[in-house]
Amino acid sequence: MAQQTSEAARENVRTALELLDVAERMLRRRLRREDPHVTEEAIEERVLAWYRQRPGAELGDGQGVIGSWPRQRTP
Repeated sequence: MAQQTSEAARENVRTALELLDVAERMLRRRLRREDPHVTEEAIEERVLAWYRQRPGAELGDGQGVIGSWPRQRTP
């Protein structure tokens, strides 16, 4: 049972990394399509900016209310 769970977790990570790779390749193709004369350095800068900004997930991937850290416990 534990082996099945860890294999499923590994497969989930593999899938997530594959999706990230696809997203980056799509972004690079879009940037080239939008500006056929763009340099590789400019594309790399834009891709790095995309990773830093994470459009649509500027505040993280989780749902809910943003909290403070460390959490303040109430008595």
